[in-house]
Amino acid sequence: MGTAREGQAAKGRSNPKPVFPNCPHVQLCILRPPWLPLPNAHLSLMVGLDWSAISSYLGSPLASPWFAIANIGAGFFLVMYVIAPICYWFDMFHAKRFPIFSEDLFKFSGQQYDILSIINNKFNIDLDAYKRNGPLYLSTFFAVTYGVGFASLTATVVHVMPFHGREIWQLSKSAFQKETMDIHTKLMSKYKQVPEWWFFIILAIHIVLTIFACEYYKEQLQLPWWGVLLSCGLAFFFTLPVGIIAATTNQASGLNIITEYIIGYMYQGRPVANVCFKVYEYISMLQALTFLQDFKLGHYMKKPPRTMFVAQVVGTLIASFVYLGTAWWLMNSIPHICDRKLLPHDSPWTCPMDRVFYDASVIWGLIGPLNWFFLVGAIAPVLVWLLHKAYPTKTWIRLINMPVLIGATGMMPPATAVNYTTYVFVGFLFSVVLYRYYRGWWARHNYVLSGAFDAGLAFMGVLLYLSLGLENVSFKWWGSELHGCPLATCPTAKGVHVQGCPVF
Repeated sequence: MGTAREGQAAKGRSNPKPVFPNCPHVQLCILRPPWLPLPNAHLSLMVGLDWSAISSYLGSPLASPWFAIANIGAGFFLVMYVIAPICYWFDMFHAKRFPIFSEDLFKFSGQQYDILSIINNKFNIDLDAYKRNGPLYLSTFFAVTYGVGFASLTATVVHVMPFHGREIWQLSKSAFQKETMDIHTKLMSKYKQVPEWWFFIILAIHIVLTIFACEYYKEQLQLPWWGVLLSCGLAFFFTLPVGIIAATTNQASGLNIITEYIIGYMYQGRPVANVCFKVYEYISMLQALTFLQDFKLGHYMKKPPRTMFVAQVVGTLIASFVYLGTAWWLMNSIPHICDRKLLPHDSPWTCPMDRVFYDASVIWGLIGPLNWFFLVGAIAPVLVWLLHKAYPTKTWIRLINMPVLIGATGMMPPATAVNYTTYVFVGFLFSVVLYRYYRGWWARHNYVLSGAFDAGLAFMGVLLYLSLGLENVSFKWWGSELHGCPLATCPTAKGVHVQGCPVF
């Protein structure tokens, strides 16, 4: 939820649980500093030693500029330790009746909401069942995440206009004029370029096939033809502003929330249509940015454009069948996959991202009170721009990137605090310490090391599953004993009864 929650699901995560489940959660205890006024207080920091915990939600910190990492850290601290606790303390949205941090949906009584109880056999919302069960409620942090997701979207559009508007206009004009080319473009001009009609043919074919699928499987997919066209239009509109933010910060704002919002009000009571609309719009934009990313890399490496185009198309086709086949295999080979009520408590197959993805398709009606966040997101970049104009010598002001700062916690939940603290810590280590004091080593090894970590993670994930996961092999030692606060998921409101929790 939030910015790019569903998009990152495609990255996958290895499963270190058979060997070292505590690997992503290592507690560093720090003795009380002399300046801390509390005599018995000590500090601690939760960090992760698992690369999947570090990079699976926000990408590699080794590949992101430090100013972007700093914006993420500031936004995370603001939401996690200021806004969410304040909302919980003042019981906003009946916060104390539910856990402060959870991706689950709840009844007003504090019990978890059974989504299947309000869905009929055609996967439509059963309004009578919904009235019997009562409205849905979110945890404090989940609600705040929706709000900052709205703000991040408007901040992205507004930020691009004052900070990059002139540059966009100049580049748009130069695209239709013969101007001086840089050295990379001169060298690449020796290759045959990709004809534009190649792109248009692929676009037309896929739009027609998608509309055909939605109309032919009307009851299953629920999305009408105009929903497909609307999703394509939104993807086309947002690709430019989101792409500019991604190109400068290595962080892309997610459109999943606005898509849920739009289709939820235009086509009510159809969660599968909501999911399809979100996939067609958000994933189309994400794929476009990935395509541009790879073309940019190939441009610098002087690879033939037509070769890159064919490689992208073939790779996408292969990946589509591999993803579908893998998902089908997992669903048929792992009992009770994604059902936390029937799975063991330490099972890795709880599917947190998929749960958030589906739950989001039925909660669009809850987000009306959060509309004010649209205005917050629109105003924030303007204030930064005015400060930049008022103090032009203060170069650090321009580095305040409101789309990234506001949308920092868009991956929470299912991401947790350890994913963010470790991301910022590793980013500071490589982008500040090593860059400043060991620049030669950093220039030679930083990006290679980032790619090596990603590749090692992928290979290790497959190896662990094939060698241990298929046979459910696990090890009993101190690194496999999970620790935590069992009451962290309990409500604190008076008179709320939840199994396993004290009643206040």
